[in-house]
Amino acid sequence: MDRHPRRWLILIVLCLSTLVLVIDNMVLTVAIPTIAEDLKASAQDLQWILDSYMLVFAGLLLTAGSLSDKFGRRKVMIIGLALFGAASVVAMEATTPEALILGRVLMGVGGALVMPSTLSILITVFDDDERPKAIAAWSAVAMVGLVGGPVLGGALLAHFWWGVVFLINIPIAAVAIVAALILMPESKGPWRKADPVGMVLSMVGMTALIWTIIELPKGGLDHTGTQVSLAVTVLSLVGFAVWETRSESPMVPLSLFRNRVFTGASFSLVLLTLANGGLMLVLTQYLQFVLGYTATEAGLAFTPLAVATLVFNSVGAALLAKTGNRAMAVVGLLVIASGFGLLSQMTTESGWGVLAGAMCLMGAGSGLAMPAAMSAMMGAIPDEHAGVGSALNDTIQQAGAALGVAILGAVLSSTFTSKMPSDASEAARTSIGDALAVAGSTGDKSLVASAHEAFTDAMSASFLAGAAGVVGAAVLAFFLMRDGKGTESVATETEVDAVPSQELAEASH
Repeated sequence: MDRHPRRWLILIVLCLSTLVLVIDNMVLTVAIPTIAEDLKASAQDLQWILDSYMLVFAGLLLTAGSLSDKFGRRKVMIIGLALFGAASVVAMEATTPEALILGRVLMGVGGALVMPSTLSILITVFDDDERPKAIAAWSAVAMVGLVGGPVLGGALLAHFWWGVVFLINIPIAAVAIVAALILMPESKGPWRKADPVGMVLSMVGMTALIWTIIELPKGGLDHTGTQVSLAVTVLSLVGFAVWETRSESPMVPLSLFRNRVFTGASFSLVLLTLANGGLMLVLTQYLQFVLGYTATEAGLAFTPLAVATLVFNSVGAALLAKTGNRAMAVVGLLVIASGFGLLSQMTTESGWGVLAGAMCLMGAGSGLAMPAAMSAMMGAIPDEHAGVGSALNDTIQQAGAALGVAILGAVLSSTFTSKMPSDASEAARTSIGDALAVAGSTGDKSLVASAHEAFTDAMSASFLAGAAGVVGAAVLAFFLMRDGKGTESVATETEVDAVPSQELAEASH
């Protein structure tokens, strides 16, 4: 294909569009205490402020990807950016928790329209040779947002009111819209018949899945609400899979999963994001509750992770043509696993050096593995399915990250409770935050020491579980992610599989 002359400028627009989504969620977590105080928000309100975005975002991703293939990827991305910017105004001006939750729901809709479009435009603008570099830059920007968000949030909240965390979205979204209109070509897949049943089943199934994962740690499977949401999840997602295999014009061509490269890269990414999803949750608690860092200092402690990711993203992209996706993904994943291993050795007395070393290992590994796995996965998707293919990638990573928070959070919680002294009160054995609160009210210094020790042991168990997940991802990548001719032939098979349904759709049209 001819290379687009403005492709690198287009990449900047795509990175800006991604950055606004990632930064917003990370900045909001820092602002939660201030919002709680100012809006008189209850614990349940705060949960909805945080979770409503993720529920809507995850639920709509596949549908948004399908719509972008059908109606135009640039058009859907611009609509998403406009909605995200407008919703940010609603959130910024909120005077009640309910108004802020509404703003977050609308932001979730906008985010779901933007995210799959960015990656699908990227893979249609860049050819196979340049795609790894473009994906490396795109994923590096997401990492910078992830790490820089809390630091930026802390700095802004020190000087302004909490609404500033939403105000920063508006100019970024506006610049991205103008740049997209000027620079970007429109792209879409061949005409396909709509799949409303698939859309409804995917929305219900993904929303119920994320809700189940969020609720599971609170009451376990004994809770009726969790049982209902789990049943809805299973019925909807199984129904979706059955429907998509029988539909003449499926929203998601499940024949993609017959491709070993696509399947290997997909499940490697699930296990990787699962491990990384729990990392922030566990490590921020350790830094603040055990080592006594402030929220801003805890955010800054992740800087080596961001720097190493940026450096090794460039190295990985440069080496990818020589090594191939499989070798790079496997090496990167094993480096990440070694980072988890080092983190599991940290104690209540560990200095910043050990933490920085582990962060550098994890950043280096992510920089090598993520672009390789994503390039392999996206390279296995035919161009006509670019939107829904990139939505699948986003959905996989969202589900992985949510599962990571749930699974590693459960390991952390159960190990903490088992390691606490048996004579400690029930409240003190629930979490380190509760234990330190009890110790503060009673002046019990031995309880503080016990809580620190128990949490450090629990953290080690969580990180060993994370390491096991990443090693599993490396094994999958090694056996399934073939390079070279194998990749091309399997991709061709997938395209051939997709042809009959297209012909049927065109015939009916």
